[in-house]
Amino acid sequence: MIPIEDRAARVLDSAKKIESPFAVDPSLCLYSPQDNVDSLQHPRILEWLKFVREDYTPKLPESQRRILLFMPCTRTKPYPFSTEHQAINQRLLDSGFQPTNRLYLPQELQARLADGFSPETLNLSPLINNKGTVIHRMVISEPMAVVPYEHIAEFNGKPSPAVAYDDPGLFENRGNAVSPWRADSTAQQQSANRWKWGDEELQSYVEMHNVMAQTLAHVVNRIGDQYTDIVSWVAPGLTHRSFVIANDERAANKVTSKRKIAGEWQSLTGANDLLPASFRISCLPTLDQCRESVARLADRLGTDLSHANAIYARGGAKATPLALPELLDVLMSYLTEQNQTAAA
Repeated sequence: MIPIEDRAARVLDSAKKIESPFAVDPSLCLYSPQDNVDSLQHPRILEWLKFVREDYTPKLPESQRRILLFMPCTRTKPYPFSTEHQAINQRLLDSGFQPTNRLYLPQELQARLADGFSPETLNLSPLINNKGTVIHRMVISEPMAVVPYEHIAEFNGKPSPAVAYDDPGLFENRGNAVSPWRADSTAQQQSANRWKWGDEELQSYVEMHNVMAQTLAHVVNRIGDQYTDIVSWVAPGLTHRSFVIANDERAANKVTSKRKIAGEWQSLTGANDLLPASFRISCLPTLDQCRESVARLADRLGTDLSHANAIYARGGAKATPLALPELLDVLMSYLTEQNQTAAA
C-alpha cells in the first residue's frame, strides 16, 4: 500500500500508469483538488488550454452525419492503450467503423496489444463507416478539459501533456485524493489509507470542476456546428458526468448540484448549463440503461442480479463498466440509430 503522505512514492506509482515510450511528468501528478487548481497555471496546461479554447479546429471528412463522441480519461496513458478504450474502439471497428488516416500510436505499443485487439484500436484519426457516418473521438479529462484523439500524443509539434500526467485528485470517494504535505491541506485522516476532504479541498474541487465545465462548453460552442450529434460516453456518478450535465439533468442522473463549504452552498456548473440547446451534449448511458445492462449481464453469465451487480461495479477485465459488452450495446445502438436516421 502506497503511503498517501509520501508524494515521492505516489509519483513512482503514477509513473507505472504511463506506457513507454511515454513517461510521467512529476509536476503533472495531481493528487488533490488543490493540485488541480494549481495546475491551471502550469506552463504545459496553460499552453494546452489556449490551444483547445482558441486554436484547435477538427479536420473531418465531408459527411451528412458527424458525431462528436466524448470518452472518459483512463488510469492508463495513452488512453487508447487502456483496457477501456481498447474495448470501446474494438467494438467500433467490429461495427464497421474504420480509421480515416494513418495516425497511430508508436509501433511498440501496437506490439504489446493483447490478443483479440486490432492495431487499429490505437489509430487516433476520426472513424467512418460505409454509410458515411463519421465519429470524432475526444476525451474528457482534467486538467486538460478536452483531449482530441488526434492530439493525444502531440500538439503544436511537441509532446502532449495527455501522455505525461496522472490526476486522481478530484475523485473524492476514493479516499486518497488528498495532498497531506501541502500547507493548505485540510483533509482529515479517517483510517490508515482513507481521508475526508476539508473546506480547502471542497473549495478547490468546485473551482476546478467549474473551470473544466466552462472549458468543455467553450470548445463545444466554438466547433459544435461541425457535428450533427454530440454525445458523451461517461460513467454515471463520476466527476466527468458532472462536468457535462446541466442543473436540470442532475436529479435524474443522481449527481449533486451543490457542495456545502464553510456553511455555505456553492453551485456546480455543467457544460450543458452553458451551451445552446442545439449543442447540448447527450449523456450516455442513462441509469435505466445501466440497470437493463446488468440484467442482460446476469442472463449472459447465468447468474443472479446480486452477482451481476458486483461484476458491473468492478467493470470486468480491469476496466470500468463502460467497457462491458452489455453497455457497449447501448452505445452501438445509439450510433446505429443515427445511421438509420441519416439513411432515411
